[in-house]
Amino acid sequence: MNQLHTSSSNREWWAQKWLEVLESFGRTLRSGRAHTYAREGHVLNLEFIGAKVVSLVQGTASDPYQVSIKLEQFTDEQWEHVIETLAHKARFAAKLLAGEMPGDIELAFTANGLSLFPFTKFDIHSRCTCPDPARVCKHVGAVFYLLGDRFSEDPFILFQLRGRNRQQILTGIRQHRQLSFLHKSVQSPLSPIPHPPSPDLELHPSPFWEYPSQLDPSLVVITPAFGTETVLSLLGSIPFPVDESSGNNRTGTQMMMKYLEDLYQATSQKAAAIAMEG
Repeated sequence: MNQLHTSSSNREWWAQKWLEVLESFGRTLRSGRAHTYAREGHVLNLEFIGAKVVSLVQGTASDPYQVSIKLEQFTDEQWEHVIETLAHKARFAAKLLAGEMPGDIELAFTANGLSLFPFTKFDIHSRCTCPDPARVCKHVGAVFYLLGDRFSEDPFILFQLRGRNRQQILTGIRQHRQLSFLHKSVQSPLSPIPHPPSPDLELHPSPFWEYPSQLDPSLVVITPAFGTETVLSLLGSIPFPVDESSGNNRTGTQMMMKYLEDLYQATSQKAAAIAMEG
C-alpha cells in the first residue's frame, strides 16, 4: 500500500481548527506521538464509507491495526434547517461552490443549535484494534491528523462526516434557492416597461452602475471555477415546454444549455483575468 504523509504548512483554516478542537479533547494528540505517526507514514490508507472513516495504521505489531472514526450525525430535519440557512446566504453558497469554507460557516449551524466541528469528545466515536485502552490511541490520533489534510483538499468531507456529502448539500442549496426565486416571482408583480429616456436625460448619465462606497472584502470572491458546478447548475435547466411526440423542444433545451455553459465558462475566465489585472 502507498503510505500517506501529512504536512501542516498547507492546511486551510477549517482543517487547522479541526485539529485544535481535537487536541483540546485528548492528551494523546497534544503529546505529539499521533502527529509523529502520521508524519512518518504509519497511516497506510484512508477510506470513506458513507459518513465513516476507516484506515489501516502500522504499529509495533507485524499486522496493521484497523481504525474507524465516526462523528455524531445530524438528523434529516437538522440538515434541512442548515441547508436552508446556507441557501439564504448567497455568500455561503458562492464560496461553497468555489470549494472554500466561509470563515463564519459555523453561524449556519449555531443558528440551528448545532456545531459543525465536534463540540465535545462524545461527538466522536472511534475504534482501534490495538491493545491500548485509551479512548484516543496514537493510531486513531494519526488518522485525525491525516483527516485534517484531507479537509484542506476538500472541505465537504467535514460535512460528509456529519451526514451529508457535497452533492447532497449543493443540490439542497439549489432547490431552496429555486423555491425562493419562484416564491418571490409569484408574490411580486411584474414591473411596468419604462418609457424610453428623454433626450435631456442623456446629458446626465444614470448613476445606476456607480457604487461610491468601499465594498466589503468578504463579499468579493475571485477564484477560478471549481469542479463542474456553475451558476447554471444552481438555477437548473430552462423550463421550456416539451413536445413529447417530437422531442424537438427537448433537443433545443439541451442545445441552449450547452451554449450557455460554454458562454459561462468563457465569460468566467475573462472576468477572472480582468479582476486579477485590476
